[in-house]
Amino acid sequence: MPSTATRPHFLRPPWRTIYGGLLFLMGLWVAWICYSPGLVVVDGRHDLGRNGLWLQHGWLGDDAWFERQDGRVAKEAFRRDEELSAFASKLQANGIRYVYPHVCPCRSNGEVAAIDREQAARFLDKLEGHEVLPWIGGVFELQAWPDDQEWRATFVDSAIRLVADHPRFAGLHVNIEPMPDGNAEYLQLLQELRAELPRDKMLSIAAYPPPTIFQRVPDVHWSEGYIREVASIVDQMVFMMYDTAIEHEKLYIGLMKSWTVECLDWTISTRTEVLLGLPAYDDSDSGYHHPQVENLGTALSGLHAGLSAFDTLPAHYAGASIYSEWVMDTTEWQQWRTGFISNLSR
Repeated sequence: MPSTATRPHFLRPPWRTIYGGLLFLMGLWVAWICYSPGLVVVDGRHDLGRNGLWLQHGWLGDDAWFERQDGRVAKEAFRRDEELSAFASKLQANGIRYVYPHVCPCRSNGEVAAIDREQAARFLDKLEGHEVLPWIGGVFELQAWPDDQEWRATFVDSAIRLVADHPRFAGLHVNIEPMPDGNAEYLQLLQELRAELPRDKMLSIAAYPPPTIFQRVPDVHWSEGYIREVASIVDQMVFMMYDTAIEHEKLYIGLMKSWTVECLDWTISTRTEVLLGLPAYDDSDSGYHHPQVENLGTALSGLHAGLSAFDTLPAHYAGASIYSEWVMDTTEWQQWRTGFISNLSR
């Protein structure tokens, strides 16, 4: 009599396994197509008029710097009255309050790079009402040695003299790259700067975002504990939310969303102000930046999604900061105005 026992699972026809696998892969593909991590916001709800912009060296650079450019950069493009007026109008029209003019790199002994005194005065005259914070620092262990006590002393003294010589500067914006997570000497440098700066002057830094599985480079990501330590010292953190090496838009948008939430959550118990740095540059040959993925449009999409996760905007959230002024073109400025700033108020 033929057996009626159920045929063992391992004797199932192979086409059934293949068919099931294809269905599973198709399900994953459909889920990926439907996955939409970003958010489009055009009503300006996330714009507080306190946004930032990293500026090129020419705005404050001294004559010696221009001479070293061998004619590649025209000094008149920064020093003519009409250029300064047009730049000030652009900042006003685009909701930029904080500007970080490049004054890097420092000398290897810690001396901050020289600026042109008369140009600084003209620049500050035109940008009255904006917060100007010279962007100082350098490459870690090339020009910047925070683990060296003598270097720190020279850097702090030079930075404080810069503010004393130009009291209309709102403070200092420190950027030392890369900066490994947990570096104790960097914390000490920030503490020494904060102790010497007048209380009405702001200590701002270019900060690193949280770790991500997409880029396991410890020198360009800071842990929650370290972010909290830094936030307890400084007045403003501008997170550099780019250079991820991600090659797919949705993954970058999703990361921007989660970074936005984490950066604000991890600093919420401190008094530090937070700006979220967005990419507007093209380093396509670097390997760590793909401009077709990391750009103003994708970054804004993820930023809006992250900010919308909060019932109300955190009190320490100030806005976004664009990297960088010297590569922003007319199309990108229009994209910024349409996709972020409050068009009704400007």
